[in-house]
Amino acid sequence: MQLVTYQDLAREEAARVGVVLDEHVVDVALLGLQANAGLPSTMLGLIDAGPAALDLLRDLIATHRERWPVGTATWLSNVRLLAPIPRPRKNIFGIGLNYVDHVAESSRSLDTEKEMPAKPVVFSKPPTTVIGPNDAIEHNSKITQQLDWEVELGVVIGRTAKGIAEADAMAYVFGYTVINDISARDNRRAGQWIFSKGQDTYCPMGPCIVTADEIPDPHNLELSLTKNGHIMQQANTALMYFKIPALIADIASAITLEPGDIIATGTPSGVGAGRTPQEWMHPGDVIEACVERIGTLRNPVVSV
Repeated sequence: MQLVTYQDLAREEAARVGVVLDEHVVDVALLGLQANAGLPSTMLGLIDAGPAALDLLRDLIATHRERWPVGTATWLSNVRLLAPIPRPRKNIFGIGLNYVDHVAESSRSLDTEKEMPAKPVVFSKPPTTVIGPNDAIEHNSKITQQLDWEVELGVVIGRTAKGIAEADAMAYVFGYTVINDISARDNRRAGQWIFSKGQDTYCPMGPCIVTADEIPDPHNLELSLTKNGHIMQQANTALMYFKIPALIADIASAITLEPGDIIATGTPSGVGAGRTPQEWMHPGDVIEACVERIGTLRNPVVSV
C-alpha cells in the first residue's frame, strides 16, 4: 500500500492518513468506520496499531474498491501531501558513507577516510528537519554557502527492536520512503555532523510510505536525483555497503528502535561536494529525489 499523510484542500482540518488508490486518497479512519472498526487517523497511530490494522485495511480496500463509501475518497489532485510522518517522535537515524563510490568522492572533497568504515557511521537529524513534498528547503546564506543534496532510501520501523539478530531484522520494517538528506557542507564541526545535517528543513521526506510487503527486495531499487531537471545522482540500492538488516541490527544493539523510527540508509555518489567543479543548491533551484516503486519527492530551494 501507498500510505500518505494529507490535508484536504477543501477543508480546514488536521492532517490525516490515507491510502493512494486509482488517483484517489482514501481516508483510513473513515473507511474503518464503514466496518465499525477503529482505524487510526494518523500515520504513527497506524504504525502503532500493528499488522492487524493493515490486514483490516487491506480487507476494506478489497471490499469497497469498486465503489468507495461516500466521504471516504478524495481526488489526489485535491489534497496536499505532507511528509508521511510530519513530526517523528525522535531524531531520524542517518547513515554516512554507505556507498563505495560516495566514500571515494567524500575522501577527495570532504577530507573523510578513503577506506570503507568498519561499522556503520550513524548520525542523527532532529524532527524539526522534516518537511514534505513541495515544501521549501531553506537556504540561509549567513550560515552556509555549500548547501548539498543526498537522495536516500528511508526505512520506517514497525516494531520495537533491541538486541535483535541481523537475520531477523527485516521483520521489523514497516515500509519505505524517499529522503533527501540535505547537508550544509561548510557547517561540519570537528567531525560532528548534526549542525551540518540537522538544520530546519534539512530532511525532505515523502511522498508516501510504501509498505514492506510491496517491496520484497529493497536492495534492488533505482535511486536518482535531479537539480532543475539535470541528473545529479543515479544508482541502485544494491550498491549499499551495509545492507538494511545490518543497519537495523547495529543501531538496535545499543539504541532501542521504536515504531515510527526512521533510518536514512545513505547516498550514492553525485553529491554537489563531489562534483568537479563543486556545485551547490541556491534559491530558485528545484530538487527532485526519486526512488523506484516509491515515487518522486520535489522541493524548491528558497532564501531565508
